[in-house]
Amino acid sequence: MKVWIDQELCAGDRLCEEICPEVFAFLDDGLSYVKQGDTVLNTPGGSSQMVTVSPAFEKAVAEAVEECPGECIVMEAEL
Repeated sequence: MKVWIDQELCAGDRLCEEICPEVFAFLDDGLSYVKQGDTVLNTPGGSSQMVTVSPAFEKAVAEAVEECPGECIVMEAEL
């Protein structure tokens, strides 16, 4: 699975980071971003800022997608 955040829709509620801090990060600009390991992809750019989710975190990422009030988290299956 891959995931990215549409920062234009992000409401800054931080729920994604609370649910899965291994994949999501909330920065000083008031928006959430995805991260790969310790690297935060903090250049808003839509799907160009997509990361691969470890199988260990897929359930938590799916929960974050479901709970996100801004509906800004996009989850895609790997082909």
